[in-house]
Parts: sequence; structure tokens; C-alpha cells
Amino acid sequence: MTANWATFTAAEPELARTAEERFGAFTHHVLATLRKDGSPRTTGLEVRFLDGELWLGMMPNSLKALDLRRDPRFALQANPGEGQSMGGGDVRIAGRAIEVEDPELKAAYGEEVEPPEPFHLFRTELTEVVRTYVEDDKYLVVQIWKPGEPVRTLKRT
Repeated sequence: MTANWATFTAAEPELARTAEERFGAFTHHVLATLRKDGSPRTTGLEVRFLDGELWLGMMPNSLKALDLRRDPRFALQANPGEGQSMGGGDVRIAGRAIEVEDPELKAAYGEEVEPPEPFHLFRTELTEVVRTYVEDDKYLVVQIWKPGEPVRTLKRT
């Protein structure tokens, strides 16, 4: 089961807001894709939250774009920033990336974001959103959301 960003936001607005803040704190994040042989590849990436979607834009024929065309599964981790504070916690998103072929939709994204032309554009379908943070300098808290399920919260000391 998958869900777009709008569905996630409607189901869990507070967690969605925290995730957007974490991704908004820095420009570059880490994307994990799968190579032809199935091994992982990590690369830097900018993301955008627009019109109820989480978008991934990429340079033409970049290895990450070719990976996603071959196998749409991805994992995305928000840049934790400097030091160890991770203000707002660590946020990770997993799902599938669907390449946008519609020229009008791609043009609308291009007008809004103004990426270098040409570019690949992928819309995401989420399978999981995870936030990990420290509470009261005592607990490690993990919030896990999956489509169709409420957030599960685990606390560890």
C-alpha cells in the first residue's frame, strides 16, 4: 500500500509538518536507490513539497534517475545538519518514485522551482515515514507511519 504526500499530511498533520521542517532546514539530502546489481547507491538530492506531492528532481540521465527508472524503490533521509543536535529529529521516507511524463505537469513544476533544463521529475508514493528523536535527554523515540495505519511510537531508554 502506498500514499502520496497529501494523504500522509491528512492522516498525520503534525508528523508531516515536522518532516517538511526537517527537509526545509537544509537544501541537500541523501537519496538511496538500487543499482542494476541490486546493491545500494546513495547520492545527494534536493526535494520539494508542492501541491500535495513530494517531488524528486534530477539532472538528465543521472545514475539515480536511471536507477529509479529501472527500480522505483527509494529511501530518503533528511540532512541531519551539523553536530549532534538534529533539531526536530532524524526523518526518513521510503517509497516508490514515479517518473512524470506529462509535459504540462513537468512545465508547471519547472515554472515553480526553476530547475536547470532538461531534468527528470519523479512524484513519490510513500510506503513509510520514520522520525527518530531524543526526548528529555532520556528516551529515544521512534515514530513510524505506514499508509492506512496510525503512527506507532516506540520509546527506548
